Amino acid sequence: MSRPAAGTTKKRLFSQRDYLAPLPIPTCEQPADVLNTIWRKNEVFLDIGSYSIGAGVMVLWPMIMLYLGLTLGFRNIAPDFSLIMLIGGGIITGIPALIMIHGLFRPVPLPLRFNRQRREVCVPREDGEYWIVPWESVTAAAVQHSTVSQGGRMEMGLLFIGFDNPDPDAQEGNQHFSLGFNCGGGTTAMALWECMRSYMEIGPQAVVDRTARFHRPKGILATYIDDCFEAAQRKGWFLTLLWEGFFGLFIFNTLLIDVLERWKLSPPPDLPYPEISEWSKPLPPEQWAKRSPELEAAIAEREAALAANRECHE
Repeated sequence: MSRPAAGTTKKRLFSQRDYLAPLPIPTCEQPADVLNTIWRKNEVFLDIGSYSIGAGVMVLWPMIMLYLGLTLGFRNIAPDFSLIMLIGGGIITGIPALIMIHGLFRPVPLPLRFNRQRREVCVPREDGEYWIVPWESVTAAAVQHSTVSQGGRMEMGLLFIGFDNPDPDAQEGNQHFSLGFNCGGGTTAMALWECMRSYMEIGPQAVVDRTARFHRPKGILATYIDDCFEAAQRKGWFLTLLWEGFFGLFIFNTLLIDVLERWKLSPPPDLPYPEISEWSKPLPPEQWAKRSPELEAAIAEREAALAANRECHE
């Protein structure tokens, strides 16, 4: 199947698609785990999870606060409008809230596992099946769509990562699998992809993670206070009280996020396959898989193009 080359961009009137892999060449963006998708990281493998309960709360909670604020603010001024906001807000936020609550009582989806020493990816599938996919065959694209309305221009986007079933005799419907990360598209999607690409091509030190949040020995309130003191040392108490205090507590409800993450992701689920446990063990350096000549050439060409582009802007 013909695929656009990595580094290709296709633009339309209200959309843009940036192809990132195969082959996984540099994007010139810094790695940034904007959705907290990294669940485990060590010298052998990187686990990427698609279960982002924190992102769901951060989207839903501000909407709840907005509709409650409008309901209470107009209760005496315009009772009819206040009632409309209460009912409309309940419908608009209630359906996603029910979906989120339903998801909380389902098992957490298993993560993708990127093994940098073997240069392979373990892709969990249904009914206990899994695929072992060569890293250089993974497809990735940053997709961005724009809509224009009376409220102005709105942009939405995803990072899509795709995998082909290594079994040539796979049945129709089980030949391909793709996963979407709702991170906004464009440069944000490239930065998220760079977490996986940089880990595989450079090493664990190239990617900053927040996996420490899965192993917090203190309680929720004590952890929040510690985070505030740490933030105050970096940016001062005014910004800390504004962002971690007001916005963190009332707009994004970080305490609820901590409660739910401790419930569902402490610790994150591991891959339950005995063969993958063996596959995930470290190898002697002389047994590590190497880049293909095609990827070596593609990376060299990309880095030369990026260097020339930087020189043109200096």
